[in-house]
Amino acid sequence: TWIMWFAQLGMLLAIPLTIRFFLPIYSKLDIDTAYHYLELRFNSKGLRVLGAIMFIIYQVGRMSIIMYLPCMVLSSLMGINVNILIIYSYTGGLKSVLWTDFIQGSVLLVGVTFGLIFLVAHLDGGIGSIFHEMTAGHKFLAVDQPIFNPNILKDSVFLMIVGAGFNTMGSYVSSQDIVQRFTTTTDTKKLNKMMLTNGGLSIFIATVFYLIGTGLYVFYQVQGNQLPPAAQQDQIFASWIAFQLPVGITGLLLAAIYAAAQSTLSTGLNSVASSWTLDIQARLSKKELSFEKQTKIGQYVSLLVGIFSIVVAVVLANGGVKSA
Repeated sequence: TWIMWFAQLGMLLAIPLTIRFFLPIYSKLDIDTAYHYLELRFNSKGLRVLGAIMFIIYQVGRMSIIMYLPCMVLSSLMGINVNILIIYSYTGGLKSVLWTDFIQGSVLLVGVTFGLIFLVAHLDGGIGSIFHEMTAGHKFLAVDQPIFNPNILKDSVFLMIVGAGFNTMGSYVSSQDIVQRFTTTTDTKKLNKMMLTNGGLSIFIATVFYLIGTGLYVFYQVQGNQLPPAAQQDQIFASWIAFQLPVGITGLLLAAIYAAAQSTLSTGLNSVASSWTLDIQARLSKKELSFEKQTKIGQYVSLLVGIFSIVVAVVLANGGVKSA
């Protein structure tokens, strides 16, 4: 169903709260990282180091999964060994991260939108068949999924929006991979515009993917088209791309999937390197580190974290995971 789609609407809670209470702080303070704020606020180097360590551990696990998923898809489609596809490295500063994110994000938006249009055009009944399945077939919300459930241990639309809203706000205000974007400008209006654009694009792209998901259900389950033999649980969309799309559009969509992963990896590596260098190394060092020394440390950290994430992704790829 679409129950997890409502998590994106949590941004309608997260963005106004972030703009109202947190962005003014980040625009006023001359901070290097999200965890620099902890040191300023509580006058504690230890708290800053702890925050950075927790972020780095989380980010390494996240990057491993992000490497694993698209590489499993491409491996089955292209016949290339998954371990070779996982080996990917990235160098460059924050400016290059921001620009590659923009380009790769644009490829993702264009690619999946083309995919949705093509899918709808080849469904009997077009977009109407998707909406029919969402309502009559209870694909939007299952019969037992309420708007509000007083038992907060059970799924409900309310729980998804509020829970995801606070979860997203936590990322916006304390996760270095996002906060590092706020430090590129002190202009509050630009920061607010960035937040609103991010929220709008996130809800749009999630809606496109959910429409594709329901469209694929209609295409294969309802209208009885033959599911390709390669279509394992996590690879139905990828198999549809490979066997149903024309040449050219196939490449664009595969590029879109890989672009999304690569932009997240580049951001992750950059933020981990910044956090380790400025929050941990510089705090624990007895003498002040020069800018050149900080850059060198950041490059080594990127390399080591990249290699470690690759190893974890390879272990996942060879570990017989049935569904990611």
